[in-house]
Amino acid sequence: MDNLKQQVDRRRTFAIISHPDAGKTTITEQLLLQGGAIRKAGTVKAKKSGNFATSDWMEIEKQRGISVTSSVLQFDYDGKHVNILDTPGHEDFSEDTYRTLMAVDAAVMVIDSAKGIEPQTKKLFKVVKQRGIPIFTFINKLDRDGREPLDLITELEELLNIEGYPMNWPIGMGKGLRGLYDIGEHHIELYRPEEGQDRFLKLDSDGELEGNHPLKEESIYQQTMEDVSLLLEAGNQFDEEKVLAGQQTPVFFGSALTNFGVESFLNQFLQYAPAPESSEVNDGEKTIAASDETFSGFVFKIQANMNPAHRDRIAFVRIKSGEFHKGMDITLARTGQKIRLNNATEFMSSEREQVETSVAGDIVGLYDTGNFQIGDSIYSGKAKIEYPKLPEFTPELFMQVTSKNVMKQKSFHKGMKQLVQEGAVQLYRNYQTNEYILGAVGQLQFEVFSYRMKNEYNSEVVMTPIGSRTARWIKPEQLDPSMSSSRNLLVKDRFDQPLFLFENDFAMRWFHDKYPDVELEAGFNEKEV
Repeated sequence: MDNLKQQVDRRRTFAIISHPDAGKTTITEQLLLQGGAIRKAGTVKAKKSGNFATSDWMEIEKQRGISVTSSVLQFDYDGKHVNILDTPGHEDFSEDTYRTLMAVDAAVMVIDSAKGIEPQTKKLFKVVKQRGIPIFTFINKLDRDGREPLDLITELEELLNIEGYPMNWPIGMGKGLRGLYDIGEHHIELYRPEEGQDRFLKLDSDGELEGNHPLKEESIYQQTMEDVSLLLEAGNQFDEEKVLAGQQTPVFFGSALTNFGVESFLNQFLQYAPAPESSEVNDGEKTIAASDETFSGFVFKIQANMNPAHRDRIAFVRIKSGEFHKGMDITLARTGQKIRLNNATEFMSSEREQVETSVAGDIVGLYDTGNFQIGDSIYSGKAKIEYPKLPEFTPELFMQVTSKNVMKQKSFHKGMKQLVQEGAVQLYRNYQTNEYILGAVGQLQFEVFSYRMKNEYNSEVVMTPIGSRTARWIKPEQLDPSMSSSRNLLVKDRFDQPLFLFENDFAMRWFHDKYPDVELEAGFNEKEV
């Protein structure tokens, strides 16, 4: 590929995060519309019309009207190659979202203008902030009555501890919405221009609307001019360095449903969002530039049955350096195994195209026969390249699971293995009886697991709750199986490492008092983020 650095610099790879129902999937659709990737935007809840959101490709998502898996969507726009990772908003699928956030260079946070900062938004924001990547905020649903814009920005700053800089300002709201005063683009965007009227109106050097437009006579326009004047004089100053460091968030107002403010947002986002940069590898011993000629990347997601007719399995790889080309040989860092990458794909949700070449910043899907695991690093060349481990949450809810039909054990075991490998749930086995036990962060994960086992693997399952438990790992050399009791169930994880599932904190303290020399280790806990 000609001029690798030039191609890498064109890439913009970001995730969209929000609380459920803030409009995350809808804005994703509108961005695809702007990029010419689709001709008509679906809405998540358009069930009767059959006009479903492009990024919600899984059948259960269409039925429920929610996103339960991360989607990858790619398009070209204004000289940039855009990779959008649409993530599940539902908190039960936080783990999938957290891993996805490790694979992006920026994040777009969508906020409902009536509800402000909601719990899941706050939780996901913390993960993004920890990574120190740029965060762009889109305050959505301006076409409905919501809270005062200044209140929303104040809440943003106080709850999330980040500076907010408004790139535009609403002229009205709800039924009284007239437009947006765009500070960044230096124009006014009308909400519903009359026939033959320009949607974008120029501002003069004083920031006033040019000419004798009737909007200038309205009190809402005068109020907006006062608000904008105050913001520019007394508010935060736009600081691109702070934006890139994740210390200041550019704030955009708009309505994704009516495609209002989305085009200006996309233009400015692509202007200020970073291209792929260098990364630390091998436990911080080495740094590799995105434009380095050595190919490397990591698997952040595995998805089975994106095409049920072919029963395929795709490993999603974020390319971190160099150039991918079809037929190249790579090394799997975990095992040292050499693999030839003959089949790779680019995405438009469930629509896919064979890819010949891709560069750092892109997401490619590798057809996988079981070689890859989530978190795997792959690289070309002789020098080993290994990226930091991805978070794996410690489950809190557990179910015993068996096959409803004993004659379908083969499909039961296949489905169980594949869904566990892709991170849909976590799998444990009773240390004594070898019975299967599933662990999840939220109840909806079990429902999706059961649905997919039935519909993708033709295997109905019976799940028996064993309640909320606290998981703690124990070193094999310290383990005595007789330590197990009804209050601390002894199991092994999918890597055959022993752990106890404690009934509650009291049971864990009792165990600690009885076996003071035994070290118990907690896994990665979502609540600690």
